[in-house]
Amino acid sequence: MKKITTIAFLMAATAAGTLLAADVPALYDQHCASCHAKDGSGNTKMGRKNGAKDYRDPKVLAAVKDDQAFTAIKEGLIEKGKERMKAFKEKLKDEEIKALISHLKELSKK
Repeated sequence: MKKITTIAFLMAATAAGTLLAADVPALYDQHCASCHAKDGSGNTKMGRKNGAKDYRDPKVLAAVKDDQAFTAIKEGLIEKGKERMKAFKEKLKDEEIKALISHLKELSKK
């Protein structure tokens, strides 16, 4: 019985992780694309206004460290006293933020 419970738990955990991975593009579209564009170019009205970078460029993406990106998404980004990106700590879980960072890295490969 203990073995069956363990297997069931592992299967459920794997399914949950797969579901999250499938939802990452939808999360990106919902929370990020209005500024960063669906393709990561930052070529949107809000992106241009706030100075969004072109994350399709491997050089730009290489300059972004995961921990910095995590903090920027979670806490928001303020530069020179101006909010450049709102905080998502109330809207996204830590796992979702990490998945969005991975998704962003994939945009530079397309």
